[in-house]
Amino acid sequence: QVQLVESGGGTVQAGGSLRLSCVALGLGRADYDMDWYRQGPGKEREFVAGIDESGGRTRYANSVQGRFTISRDNSKKTLYLQMNRLKLEDTATYYCNLTRHSGVNYWGQGTQVTVSS
Repeated sequence: QVQLVESGGGTVQAGGSLRLSCVALGLGRADYDMDWYRQGPGKEREFVAGIDESGGRTRYANSVQGRFTISRDNSKKTLYLQMNRLKLEDTATYYCNLTRHSGVNYWGQGTQVTVSS
């Protein structure tokens, strides 16, 4: 059974940094792409950043480009999101998403990030 477990959320002042992690449990080879999504209060869930199975290709939402960095360590089956220069509008629940080449898709339970002034 595949399970995604996020961690690293918390409360930080505007301008600060956090690093989120997502461990993929119950998987063998790394035949999957991974993404981070977020859902702010009263908002739709939105794409934040994505990375391919090798880690060689990344993509970002315009709102986080230049501030956030997505990476992965396939030996640890872990996805990361380094978030710098955080803004109030980055406050959201952040979700890890995994899509296998077969098309099967999994979500984590989410980790809360709160940016305070």
